[in-house]
Amino acid sequence: MKLRIDGEKKNIVGENVRRARVKLHLSQQDVSERLEAIRIYICRGAMSRIEKGNRIVTDIELEGFAKVMNVPVAKFFEPLD
Repeated sequence: MKLRIDGEKKNIVGENVRRARVKLHLSQQDVSERLEAIRIYICRGAMSRIEKGNRIVTDIELEGFAKVMNVPVAKFFEPLD
């Protein structure tokens, strides 16, 4: 069964993923490669879609972002300024 989410946004963490990545001076490709090293496969294009809110993020992927960026998962849910 295909997952369907109504509305434009497919995630609420994408902008904070982008902010954490930029703060660490990492490219989307850098994050993709770090995730691959821990067996989480997100290509650079998917990274872009996540950061724009156009792609769903699984809990495992979110945990992977936290691990490779060395931030708590909760950081991705903080309100945007």
